[in-house]
Amino acid sequence: MESNFSFATAGQLIFGNHSVNSVPDLVTNFGKKVLLVTGGNKSKAAELRAAFPDEIECTFYSIQGEPTTSVIEEGVQLARIKKCDVVIGLGGGSVIDSAKAIAAMATNPGELMDYLEVIGLGKPLSQKPLPCIAIPTTAGTGAEVTKNSVIKSVEKQVKVSLRSNYMYPDIAVVDPVLTYSMSPALTASTGVDALTHLLETFVSSQANLFNDMLCREGLTRIARSLLKAYKNGNDRTAREDMAMASMLGGMALANVKLGAVHGFAGPMGGMFPIPHGAVCAGLMAAVIETNINALQREGKALTKFDELAKILTANRNAVAADAVIWAADLVSTLRIPSLSAFGITKEDFAELVKKAKASSSMKGNPVELTDEDLYRILEKSF
Repeated sequence: MESNFSFATAGQLIFGNHSVNSVPDLVTNFGKKVLLVTGGNKSKAAELRAAFPDEIECTFYSIQGEPTTSVIEEGVQLARIKKCDVVIGLGGGSVIDSAKAIAAMATNPGELMDYLEVIGLGKPLSQKPLPCIAIPTTAGTGAEVTKNSVIKSVEKQVKVSLRSNYMYPDIAVVDPVLTYSMSPALTASTGVDALTHLLETFVSSQANLFNDMLCREGLTRIARSLLKAYKNGNDRTAREDMAMASMLGGMALANVKLGAVHGFAGPMGGMFPIPHGAVCAGLMAAVIETNINALQREGKALTKFDELAKILTANRNAVAADAVIWAADLVSTLRIPSLSAFGITKEDFAELVKKAKASSSMKGNPVELTDEDLYRILEKSF
């Protein structure tokens, strides 16, 4: 494992119950014109807006579902027309990703496609974004502490990233109380997303000692609390654990590449109307198993997977294969719909494998997987 590392995250982290109450004072440090990006339900955003000082001019921008290139472009135009000084993202990962992308593109010349990875030119941002405050209302993506925004291209049928070291939010405000209103289904899917972030970066080919500390802590919290939060959304300790684990997962993935689950997630989410958490849930056990088999095939040690199993099962005698069983049992208990429920068929496998191999996340997989391995993951996931 690499002992050398570099690490970056949001400029300031504010974590704790009711910490959202600090936002009105924070906003005044950046100016008087705010673009408040929110989801379809504006109730939390309206409450926040009502607490702003009178001199703050606030413009709402509502994101319906996952951000597309056109959604971001529209938001950028709004931020420019209103001459906003700061962008706030209050919502789930899609909302926060939108806020970060709008803040970035509001100050940079050219078109969004000039900067997008894979389908665009991939140019680096030349200007610092508008100040950005990220306030998650879900516990899953960790987008409040990452340097990228996942954006869907409807035309290309793929999700890609706008990514830059400039794009870490200036302030991340993580208030577990904001997650209490999540439904059991949303708690499940977002929780598995956070789990997969931690799991994949822990076994990543780019893993390092510092990042592993974050992963161990986050994995421990999810293993003990995801089911509790799913069964009782008002469980204070469980919600705090999940909010912390989500943030740790975001910090981990911003500094270490992920793996095959997220390698497939971008193409799958672009081609089908499937929530990201459901993709992670559908693929997780099969990816763990395939990676274990591939490592054994190459005569490599399973040390990290053995440790992963011990953390997840809370059994010091667990071995790598137990992580596969634990992951499959968790997804079953959480009643997350299978991939086939979203219209994916075997006829789509070839295109999914082709696109997954080209993804950035696949570079972090702990072992290089063959086409046969990738097909096997999809077959086992249906």
